[in-house]
Amino acid sequence: MNIQEKIVKNVMTKSNLPVSDFSVNPYVGCEHACAYCYASFMKRFTDHPEPWGEFVDVKTWPPIKRPEKYAGKEIFLSSVTDPYQPCEAEYLRTRAVLEQLEGSGARLSIATKSDLVLRDLDLIKTFPEARVSFSINTLDEEFRGEMDKAVSIERRLNAMKQFYDAGIETTCFISPIFPGITDPVAIIEAARDRCNLVWLENLNLRGDYRARIMGWIHDHYPELDDLYHAIYSAKDRSYWMDLDEKIQAYTDKRGMAYYRDDDSHRAPFGQPPVVVNYFFHEEVKKSAKQKK
Repeated sequence: MNIQEKIVKNVMTKSNLPVSDFSVNPYVGCEHACAYCYASFMKRFTDHPEPWGEFVDVKTWPPIKRPEKYAGKEIFLSSVTDPYQPCEAEYLRTRAVLEQLEGSGARLSIATKSDLVLRDLDLIKTFPEARVSFSINTLDEEFRGEMDKAVSIERRLNAMKQFYDAGIETTCFISPIFPGITDPVAIIEAARDRCNLVWLENLNLRGDYRARIMGWIHDHYPELDDLYHAIYSAKDRSYWMDLDEKIQAYTDKRGMAYYRDDDSHRAPFGQPPVVVNYFFHEEVKKSAKQKK
């Protein structure tokens, strides 16, 4: 792993995401090396010859000026990296962001695959309406190990529970859903007593990892070749429509609220989570533009 320190002028970036006002990425690159990582496009903005997942640039910046100006704003950690990847234990860059924004009145949203976030639980609690999202797309550790180098699913679920029990809003982000492999219902069952919200997002094959994932499926799940070609070459939506109906039936049976492309609802603590379906990316983009 090639880890380098880089000096930047500012770590706060205005966000074009509908769910946040500012994005904060304390790192460029990510040690989790997720095989399906959409952020791998960031490599072309670096001088690194290493493959995505084999380098990290650690940012250093001047103290955030007038943090109070972010009062009421949604700050997202992070849009193109994991703020709690392993090197955070040493470099404390995410911790620095939290300390510099503490008391500002900013609203905080964190997305991670790591239980290192537990280190900052007490600090995160000081932010109004803080939210922490844990990405989980399988309960199978063998498959998980093929797809990422992050901590185990059990550790993610345990961290989710600790944040939930501490009164911090938590999300189980079931993404990406691999057709024929990911079982969203089983994951919701595993997380239903430790989150306020469940997001469902389909595997969207694009960029240079499309061929890599299709090749991996062929090598490990050849029986799924026809399904993947139907979805990703013929653009057949029937798999996602059938899965949508299955999850609708499951949530109805469990008494859970189920929405499509609408994350404005939250379940109160102690109640089953609200489930939101984001299966069709073009529809998400359309709804995002409408929200702006």
